[in-house]
Amino acid sequence: MGPALQVCNKTGNPIEMKADNRVTITPDTTIEPSAELLPVNYTGLAKTVKKGDTIFVGQYLFTGIETTSVWLEVLEIRGPDIICLVKNSASLVGSVFTMHVSQVHIDLPTLTDVDRQAISNWGTRNKVDFISLAYTRHVEDVRELRAFIKAHNLHETQIFAKIETVEGLRHFDEILQEADGVILSRGNLGIDLAPEKVFLFQKSAIYRCNMVGKPAIITRVVDSMTANLRPTRAEATDVANAVLDGTDGILLGPETLRGLYPIEAIRTVGRICAEAEGVYNLPLHFKRIVKHVGEPMSHAESVASSAVRAAITVKASMIVVFTSSGRAARLIAKYRPLVPVFAVVIPRLKTNSLKWTFTGSSQARQLLGVRGVYPILASPNVATSGGSSEESGLKLALDHGKSVGLLKPNDQVVVFQKIGDSSVVKIVALEDQHYI
Repeated sequence: MGPALQVCNKTGNPIEMKADNRVTITPDTTIEPSAELLPVNYTGLAKTVKKGDTIFVGQYLFTGIETTSVWLEVLEIRGPDIICLVKNSASLVGSVFTMHVSQVHIDLPTLTDVDRQAISNWGTRNKVDFISLAYTRHVEDVRELRAFIKAHNLHETQIFAKIETVEGLRHFDEILQEADGVILSRGNLGIDLAPEKVFLFQKSAIYRCNMVGKPAIITRVVDSMTANLRPTRAEATDVANAVLDGTDGILLGPETLRGLYPIEAIRTVGRICAEAEGVYNLPLHFKRIVKHVGEPMSHAESVASSAVRAAITVKASMIVVFTSSGRAARLIAKYRPLVPVFAVVIPRLKTNSLKWTFTGSSQARQLLGVRGVYPILASPNVATSGGSSEESGLKLALDHGKSVGLLKPNDQVVVFQKIGDSSVVKIVALEDQHYI
């Protein structure tokens, strides 16, 4: 979701762009796009750009494979039209091409009318778990979307701010405080920023997400796999470095949108992530978080960090955390424990006097986006079983841990739970396949 300059190609025929030719960008959308004319859905573009500005056009911004996107240089402004020099030969294929102007503010609303309609209809009907807000530029963009989805009864939906312009970078800290997570769109950022600057932003942004305990997801990792069975060595190293930087997830784009090897791309990225995860310095990350939080810690931070510290001290095999909203599991994961975090999501009964419903399924799915957390949705019976709910939920987690080979006799498990207004950490030992 979010604003986008677009060129609509109703015929779907490929448009062959040749280097050193000239092309006119026009706001007249009644014209069919061609190698000489590109109609864009924004009447104010000619007032925004100037001679020497860079404009990129492609079906998916931007793979880095020069045959699928074109780089234009603004030569002249003629009224509402923009005359550009084509800098590289490319074949534009598809029905819609995205246009991006480097480091230029486009005066379009971040939450568009199309977005509002999609949320009101499809999003509300399907109770979406996440909304990715493209081109997030200010904290007000997130607040506007938050107010809109709440007005449409999507109280549990999380917002991931997609940062893809210099404008979004300038307001990153404010956006991070309001959003539930961040997507670093390195494709568009690579246009707005010099290539040598992208890695600095990536490391800084992921670090800041880690320090506040919010998911960071990066894009554009194995672009070459759109047409090849294997990634380049540089791409494989890039994926591993993203994991070592502390990212929570990787979002594939053209590799699975229109790539020839989508399944192989997923498997390859998964293997690289697993290999990098095996050498990730979790104890160092734990120390950095503790130092960043400082003293005095809040009660919640203190207990969460104590649970992770206890898991390290007793060499626990896993951490079990009971949660309804998911907040407790995210707080534990913030400290990057050495062992998996099994989040037992306890459904919560809600009623408006006419209808009874259980929450929990959305919260469990949302925890899949948090690094190191494995959510388990408990049965509603657990939520309504009174004093036995803790025992039932713990048995569920331990049985699952044993079934996947994470637990064996005499292993120890750290349990984090709330009892009344207090948070409690305890250590559970397994003996002969039973816990005590």
